[in-house]
Amino acid sequence: MSSGSDQATVLVVDDEEEVADVYALRLRNEYETRTAYGGQDALEQIDDDVDVVLLDRRMPDVAGDDVLAGIRAEGYDCKVIMLTAVDPGTDILEMEFDDYLCKPVEKADLVAAIDQQLQVQQYDDRLTEYFEVTSKLTLLEAELSPQELEESDELQELAARADRLKTEIDESLDEFEDIQTAFDKIARHPG
Repeated sequence: MSSGSDQATVLVVDDEEEVADVYALRLRNEYETRTAYGGQDALEQIDDDVDVVLLDRRMPDVAGDDVLAGIRAEGYDCKVIMLTAVDPGTDILEMEFDDYLCKPVEKADLVAAIDQQLQVQQYDDRLTEYFEVTSKLTLLEAELSPQELEESDELQELAARADRLKTEIDESLDEFEDIQTAFDKIARHPG
């Protein structure tokens, strides 16, 4: 989630204002929501505070596929869920989205899909931090003498941090089994 906020921020992007507003209304009690009424509006509104983008594909001004490419090209770290009436084909193979839901989508499925992406994002952050910490530890253990290693409070704190992160990651792996089960239950295609 974005820093400084207890709630994740979701940007709902659809050129049909009523559709965007309905999805934003469904989600407003769960997340901080924003709406963009078209692709250009989405590209103007996206910022580092957005955690998840719900993105329509077929929009007349800037297509969702191009919005997705723009989001990735700018390096935004948000998750993107395609939320569209366009049935997927092999054209999606090269697209860098995180999930694909076909309209209409029930609120429970939408919330579950967003929550999954937020959990994955947290896991990614912890895993990245764990690799950073353990690489520093490995380097220092190879370079410093055993006495220097033992006497360094900072190194002991770093080792303790690595242990905490490993425990959190192990616990997250258990959660991912539950996430996979929930993922399989989400209706990604009508009918």
